[in-house]
Amino acid sequence: MSLSSVMSEPTPRSRALKKRQRRLQAVLLSVWLAASFGPSFFARDLNFEVWGAPFHFWMAAQGSVLVFMAIVAIYAGLMNRWEAQDAQASPPVA
Repeated sequence: MSLSSVMSEPTPRSRALKKRQRRLQAVLLSVWLAASFGPSFFARDLNFEVWGAPFHFWMAAQGSVLVFMAIVAIYAGLMNRWEAQDAQASPPVA
């Protein structure tokens, strides 16, 4: 049994899927940038409280981690859905 018979060719992605993927990546990277650097740059201006702690402290301790987990979950969910839709729309590869 040869290695080439074991490994299958990856399914080709449509241009529309690639475009949506790049747009999603840009949006999620912007959210990541805002969540990680925003509170540190504007800490003095963000002096309101969230659940009994200052917002900048809350973001550093817990908020940023929750934002990062949400980014991963959103990306995985949307990409699974879009790739399934793309696989249904494209003809089977023989």
